[in-house]
Amino acid sequence: MKLVYFAWVRERTGTAEEDATPPEGVATVADLIAWLAGRGPGYEAAFAEPAAIRVAIDQVHVEHDEPIAGAREVALFPPMTGG
Repeated sequence: MKLVYFAWVRERTGTAEEDATPPEGVATVADLIAWLAGRGPGYEAAFAEPAAIRVAIDQVHVEHDEPIAGAREVALFPPMTGG
C-alpha cells in the first residue's frame, strides 16, 4: 500500500510518501500507526501521540479501528485547523 504523510507527520518521518507492506497482524489503522512508530526515531516522533493522527484510506476519512485490508492508499496527517 502507498503511505502518504502530511504536515508535521511528513517533516518528522522525513518522507512525503512510501510504499509499504505491513507485517502480518497489522490489521487496523491503530495497528498500522503502532507499527510505523517502531520504524525509527523520526517515525517514533511522528506517531508518539497516536490519538492526534487523522487518517484517510483511499481518500475517505476513517477512525483508528478501521481495517486496512485492501487499502491502496493510507494518508496520515495531524488535525486540521481552521481560521
